[in-house]
Amino acid sequence: MTVKEIPLIIGGEKIRSKSDTWLDVLNPATQEVVARVPVATNDEVTAALNSAAEAFKSWSKVSLTNRMRIMLQFQQLVREHTQELAELVTLEHGKTLPDAVGEVGRALEAIENACLITRLQLGEMANNAATDVDTYTLHKPLGVGLGITAFNFPLMLPAFMFPAAIACGNTFILKPSEQDPSSTIRLVELAIEAGIPAGVLNVVHGGEAVVNQLISSEEVKAVSFIGSTAIGTQVYDLAGKHGKRAQAMMGAKNHMVIMPDANKDRAINDLLGSAFGAAGQRCMANPVTILVGETRNWLPEIVERAKLMKVGPGTQLDADLGPVVSPQAKARIISLLDSGVEQGANILVDGRNCQVKGYPNGNFVGPTLFTGVTTDMDIYTQEIFGPALCVLEADTLDEAIAIINANPNGNGTSLFTSSGWAARKFENDIDVGQVGINVPIPVPVAYFSFTGSRGSKLGDLGPNGKQVVSFWTYTKSVTARWFEPDHQDGSTVHTTISLK
Repeated sequence: MTVKEIPLIIGGEKIRSKSDTWLDVLNPATQEVVARVPVATNDEVTAALNSAAEAFKSWSKVSLTNRMRIMLQFQQLVREHTQELAELVTLEHGKTLPDAVGEVGRALEAIENACLITRLQLGEMANNAATDVDTYTLHKPLGVGLGITAFNFPLMLPAFMFPAAIACGNTFILKPSEQDPSSTIRLVELAIEAGIPAGVLNVVHGGEAVVNQLISSEEVKAVSFIGSTAIGTQVYDLAGKHGKRAQAMMGAKNHMVIMPDANKDRAINDLLGSAFGAAGQRCMANPVTILVGETRNWLPEIVERAKLMKVGPGTQLDADLGPVVSPQAKARIISLLDSGVEQGANILVDGRNCQVKGYPNGNFVGPTLFTGVTTDMDIYTQEIFGPALCVLEADTLDEAIAIINANPNGNGTSLFTSSGWAARKFENDIDVGQVGINVPIPVPVAYFSFTGSRGSKLGDLGPNGKQVVSFWTYTKSVTARWFEPDHQDGSTVHTTISLK
């Protein structure tokens, strides 16, 4: 089988890199090499920067209407290529095909939000703010934007970034994950096919050196990052050092609280789906549940249902979860699961030695469930990013809220209850940016902004919704007075700053 080479995209063209360093892209279910991706050279990164900077001169002057029309065409092409995109995700990431199709849907939501740019990128005006003086604001594009995305959503995360940035009149350089780049490249190809002009959207690949070169460049004006806390902090700090606007959506440790009055079957099924779906490789997964009061008696049923979940390759349509992305990821996950046992947690479902028939080399980790977990254990303090669930118990909702608020992360949390009073108390008292009420993964629809908080986010503005326009534009205020052609103002010199 011929192994495809992942291209760079610079100036609207697919470019074969001249790099001496190429990385293998593996099918996580088989370890088969399915593609090779280059680490871009300094000259190639410079070419992408120059291409984006040059394209900005004309693209920033394109009308809102024409930018919107391109986004409308783009969303239609993505919709038509849903299956193709999903299959590429499954091939290189490993998530199940239904889950990958769902990711295409979430990416579409973000693209559709960019289609609303004619309504989102509106300024304000005060007519006669002072006598014969008008004041108004303009939301102007910044210049070249940079997006750096993680492996776990190779379609959705780029869609959180470049469609809105480009719709606002910026040009863009995308630096996707090297672990599963094919679906991202295909997404960009569809965007260019939709009519995005040459140089407006570029793609380069690489690690820390490439990222540092991009952030440090004069051309880049704003940086959007989604990934781990360690790397996100470095990116944010470097961007700040160089005077860039930045946002970093980072790690998490989300909690689902289950109250005794919750719908039992729905709560258990949603808990297991959110903890183990995508093999736990979601920043919005629920790797911790807090069983309140009598719900601790539901534990045997939670355990039994977890044991029934099917592990298999992403192409196996009845699989509940596929492999994790790489052997390195599997080794890290197993090490953390081992530490849970070593530190005294009770492992009631053990997926460490998961074997899938016909796939002896796959990166499979089965659903794993711990009880007796304390908040100082590594399995609680660290983001496992694998199919592991830590079960804690609390006597009251107040105790559960206190546990969550003591955790440094603030990405998402959920409460399952039938009580409106409990739901309202939870959403008001909890110190977390995204809250689900009987919703296990509280990522809002894309016309609302992604609002993680505390240790899960750096920067004031999140992707999507109205905030996305604030991030990708700057506000220019204009105060204007127009005089009649033969206006005479006399000889008085005005030395005050007042407008009347």
